[in-house]
Amino acid sequence: MKADGQNAVQLLLFIGGISLVPALLFTVTGFTRILIVLGFIRSGLGTPTAPPNQVLVGIAFFLTLFVMSPTLKEIKTEAYDPMQKGAITQEVALKKAEAPLREFMFDQTRSKDLELFIGLADMKKQPETRKEVPTQVLIPAFIISELKTAFQIGFLIFLPFLIIDLVVSSTLMAMGMMMLPPVFISLPFKILLFILVDGWNLVCGSLVQSFHT
Repeated sequence: MKADGQNAVQLLLFIGGISLVPALLFTVTGFTRILIVLGFIRSGLGTPTAPPNQVLVGIAFFLTLFVMSPTLKEIKTEAYDPMQKGAITQEVALKKAEAPLREFMFDQTRSKDLELFIGLADMKKQPETRKEVPTQVLIPAFIISELKTAFQIGFLIFLPFLIIDLVVSSTLMAMGMMMLPPVFISLPFKILLFILVDGWNLVCGSLVQSFHT
C-alpha cells in the first residue's frame, strides 16, 4: 500500500510537471522573442489570418528547437543520460539541467533588467557572480529582455511596411481618391516587397543570429 501511495504521488507530480511545460517554453527559451517577431510580420503585412496562428506557433516552436539545440544537447549529456544510467539522482539531474538553461538566459539578459529584479528581490547580499543570482530572479529579467529585443526587431520589420502605407495614403489623397481604403492598394505592394527581398529567409536568419550576438 505504501508503494502504491508513493507511485500515485509520483504520477501526480509527473502530470503537474507536464502542465508546466508550456510555461517553461515561454519563459526560459527564445520562443517568446520568435513568436512576437513573427506576429509583427503578419501585422506589418496587414494579413491578420495569413499565416494562421497555428502556423506561426509551429514555426516559432521549431525555430526555438533549432536555437536551443546546443543547450538541449548539453542537458541531455550532463543530466538526462547519467540519470537514466542511475549514475545520479533526479535532484542532481535537475541541478545539472538547470545550469545550461541559466547560461543561455544570462547571455540573452540585459544587465539593466537583471539589476532591476535583483533590487526588487531585496536581497541581503548583492550577488557578485552568476552563480549567486537566484533562478527566480533571473527568469523575469530574461523575459523582460526578450520582450524588448522582440519589439526592437519587430519595429525594424514594421518600418518599411509603414512607409508603403504612408506613400499609398498620400498618393490616394493627392488624387482625390479618399473613399478608397489605402489597404486595398498597399497590401499587394507589401506582399510583393516581402517576396522580392525573400522576407522569410531574412527574418528567420536574423532571428537565429540575434541569439548569438
